Amino acid sequence: MTEDTSAVIERVTFDRDGLLPAIIQQWDTKDVLMLGYMNAEALRRTLTEGRVTFWSRSRQEFWRKGDTSGNHQYVRGAALDCDGDTILVTVDQHGPACHTEAHACFDVDPLEPFVGVQDA
Repeated sequence: MTEDTSAVIERVTFDRDGLLPAIIQQWDTKDVLMLGYMNAEALRRTLTEGRVTFWSRSRQEFWRKGDTSGNHQYVRGAALDCDGDTILVTVDQHGPACHTEAHACFDVDPLEPFVGVQDA
């Protein structure tokens, strides 16, 4: 990463628990794979090590995607949203992204909302 990681982390608006939502997207297909959370250290690791690291809210520990499942996420890019309170990480996903073995976490429970259309 060419930009100073400390400067990036200073721009982030973490929530009251010190966490940042991280949307994970496949870099080439643009499939939205999952949502995880990062604290400052997980964000630093993600931006400097080339593998996605999350903070597990349930286990209260760092979780590098793929270390136990073998379904690794290799970082291809990253961008903060306009408010600095969410990050989009584009990855090269190897294997399913979801712990249920689904391709993406959002494939597991599709909903049937009313589809809005723009008035002509």
